[in-house]
Amino acid sequence: MTSRSYWTAVWCGFLVLTIGLGVRQSFGIFLKPVSAELHVGRELFSFGTALSMLLMGAVAPFAGRLCDRYGSAITIAGGGVIYVAGMVVTALMHDGWMLILGNVLVGVGLSAASFGPVLGVILRVAPPAKQALAVGICSAGGSFGQFFIVPLAAVLQGYFGDWRPTMWALTTLAVLMILLAAGLNDNQQIAANRRAGGGGQTARQALAEAFSQRSYVLLVVGYFVCGFHVAFVGGHLPAYISDKGIGLSLFGVSLTPAELGGWAIGMVGLFNIVGTILWSSMGGTHKRKNLLTLLYLLRSLVFLVFVLTPISAASVLAFSAALGFLWLGTVPLTTALVGFIFGPVHLTMLNGFVFFGHQVGSFFGSWGGGRLYDVQGNYDTMWWIAIALGLVSALLHFPIVEERLVRPAPAPLPQAA
Repeated sequence: MTSRSYWTAVWCGFLVLTIGLGVRQSFGIFLKPVSAELHVGRELFSFGTALSMLLMGAVAPFAGRLCDRYGSAITIAGGGVIYVAGMVVTALMHDGWMLILGNVLVGVGLSAASFGPVLGVILRVAPPAKQALAVGICSAGGSFGQFFIVPLAAVLQGYFGDWRPTMWALTTLAVLMILLAAGLNDNQQIAANRRAGGGGQTARQALAEAFSQRSYVLLVVGYFVCGFHVAFVGGHLPAYISDKGIGLSLFGVSLTPAELGGWAIGMVGLFNIVGTILWSSMGGTHKRKNLLTLLYLLRSLVFLVFVLTPISAASVLAFSAALGFLWLGTVPLTTALVGFIFGPVHLTMLNGFVFFGHQVGSFFGSWGGGRLYDVQGNYDTMWWIAIALGLVSALLHFPIVEERLVRPAPAPLPQAA
């Protein structure tokens, strides 16, 4: 693939992740107004979000299999169509069932238009020497979406004074994902990889091989923690800040607590643009499993400092910046590590199963935050759970064996007499 076409894939992937993940992350802005309008507690909204994330992970291996077999462009475009349908249902919803249905469709759609399929394309089309940088830049699209789209949603919410027009604006933006999928065509690379070797291994054999490796199982389990952290903070930090009544007034600009919550998530995205590229680039020269261990340890430290520091606008922004540096650096490291160990033929499907572990964590991070809030009236326990899980994940990643899997050569066919 030429340099020009490979960069086309990188930037199309960047924009797909910007829109898909940015719009999805903005749902935290709607937690309080939607819960109030539908006359339900925060748990139902949180459950809808959590179910969306769980389905996103559950469907990811099947979406990955479609990418590996039929190509990523058509799979990602199909996911975009389902995603938009979910956004339409959400914008029209008037009861809890429509809230759940909209979230289900968005989750299923995003399973085919998120990190696994998009980064699978980049790992296939980018030259080996450029893969770390390309994956880092593309992954940063999810961060840029947080930085740009989540604060935009907060501003639109304040401008319209109603969540529905804001949801329709985001739905219109999501349509672009379908068009951008055309730049993520990897059919030639998939065919070449099958011809080069490994094409004789079935999906069932690839899964059996992967789950027989302790390192793969540790990646699946460890990624649970990343999902828990991202879903809890992304879904509940705006409400947490609003509950505390923490606003900001600086240089003549005033932000309400609700607006500061949106900007806090945006700050996470801003700093993660640099963080994702940096962590991914370091993965090209250092062992990725050691970087993942360090990253989870640092996350726990950031959570701990935030919990122990009196909350203020300054502490919120400092927390957002520090966590942003660590936010999605796990994604290119984990995705590339799976590709490094198992090769490119079943890459997207295998990453789909790892991502399922991530989304199981997202389910508990999102739903658990709403559940504990409704029971306890605060998020205190969730913060301490997040700290403990970060330490556990660091311990799980350290013993991973970062070596290419060596498969025995097939036995030669007997010579005819």
